[in-house]
Amino acid sequence: MTSITGLVLTYNGERLLDETLASLSFCSEILLIDSGSSDATLDIAKKHNARVIHNDWNGAIDQHKFAVKQIKTPWVVTIDQDEIISPELKDNILKNLENPPKDLDGFYCPRKSWYFNRFILHSGWYPDKLFRIYKPEGISIGGIRPHEELRPKTKAGNLKGDIIHYPYENFKQHLEKINYYTQDAAEDLYSRGKRGSLGSAISHGIGKFFKQYILQQGFLDGRAGFIIAVHGFFYTFQKYIRLAELEPKDKK
Repeated sequence: MTSITGLVLTYNGERLLDETLASLSFCSEILLIDSGSSDATLDIAKKHNARVIHNDWNGAIDQHKFAVKQIKTPWVVTIDQDEIISPELKDNILKNLENPPKDLDGFYCPRKSWYFNRFILHSGWYPDKLFRIYKPEGISIGGIRPHEELRPKTKAGNLKGDIIHYPYENFKQHLEKINYYTQDAAEDLYSRGKRGSLGSAISHGIGKFFKQYILQQGFLDGRAGFIIAVHGFFYTFQKYIRLAELEPKDKK
């Protein structure tokens, strides 16, 4: 069996971290890149015999680039601190890495997220295929802040079995993340030469709601699907209105 590192980027992740690290117990090593946790994160890491490296947070893209440089094994399985590897996915990872393919940089796998009162199977949230099993030398890390995008450099396969995702403890936490994410996204777009306005904020927001609730059949996700679409409108509106806010006042 080839050696595997289970990689998690952490910051005050005690809510689900015990379950997260337990789901990575099949890995040869568990590595946490922590950006200064003050809760029980480091104690939980110690319980699972994880190697912990501190690195100050400068966004998910830079943090993942730093993390890959610390890997000592031929393969990596990376999940977030609010995610869990399902038994089916674990079995398929082990099966496919027993004799690792030489022509693949890694594998995509689906992620299934819990929101409000159910797992979301529409709304653009599922199957949400992510490149999370990879060779360290076979990954390309990019994206638009605040989210990183992991891609294979050449070719990737697909695995069955879900990453189980519990992104928000409650609506309060969701709104706090929207507040942080939209500011970071607006600043990133501004640095790329993009500009916003009230009109673009409204039109993009409406477009996001329509896409999630109608085109991506969010209405089939019940009340949760409607709430997701409303929050999608709010997120997109906030991103573009904050982009407009960044323009120098003397040009307004």
